[in-house]
Amino acid sequence: MGNRIITEGNYRYIETGEGTPLIILHGLMGGLSNFQGVTSFFPEKGYKVLVPELPIYGMPLLKTNVKSFAKYLERFIEFKKLNNVILLGNSLGGHIGLLHTKLYPDMVKALVITGSSGLYESAMGDGYPKRGDYEFIKKKAEDVFYNPKVATKEIVDEVFATVNDRMKLVKTLSIAKSAIRHNMAKDLPKMNTPTCIIWGKNDSVTPPNVAEEFHELLPDSDLYWIDKCGHAPMMEHPKEFNAILYDWLQKRNF
Repeated sequence: MGNRIITEGNYRYIETGEGTPLIILHGLMGGLSNFQGVTSFFPEKGYKVLVPELPIYGMPLLKTNVKSFAKYLERFIEFKKLNNVILLGNSLGGHIGLLHTKLYPDMVKALVITGSSGLYESAMGDGYPKRGDYEFIKKKAEDVFYNPKVATKEIVDEVFATVNDRMKLVKTLSIAKSAIRHNMAKDLPKMNTPTCIIWGKNDSVTPPNVAEEFHELLPDSDLYWIDKCGHAPMMEHPKEFNAILYDWLQKRNF
């Protein structure tokens, strides 16, 4: 990735650009590089883009849950002395963004979710994960995308290494269970933060009806679709994703 990772205090993060803070939250199996399209586009448009590395495997097991990550995000925002932030989260990152917004509504100006958990979670699939079976993991990684070629060898290798690390596997399953427990259907109608929902029409992890339900439950939301696109629109169709998000931010004067 073109941007250097900064290590400061208890945090590792990427920071680029100046202006309105746009904080990017990666998913469970997603690294910081998943948002390369976003981190190269928005700094030129007057946004300070920050991508904190979430301590997915760095928390004690009892704290490996969505709420702990939402609180970690709160501490990061305080540490960076930011306010009126825009949160952008994919998959588990979207869920963390939603819960953070519920817990600390005054700090978040706008929320962007894409392939977010929080209402429905099939990310663990059936019989996932089989340790040691590279082809199985490769197929699982490819299924996340509409175009399987997006699942590069680097991505597959990273997922394979994670599920073959016993502690990481235990924590992965702990987070997945926590995401299911933290269903936000009852919370969303009370959350008035403006929300942009960008979804892949062919998302098999969090299917299109999940996006429709988010749109229905969130009082101030706009829903946009990207065709021929799976669970990670910012990776599969970065230009289209950026255009939709930038237009929305302009329309809302953010």
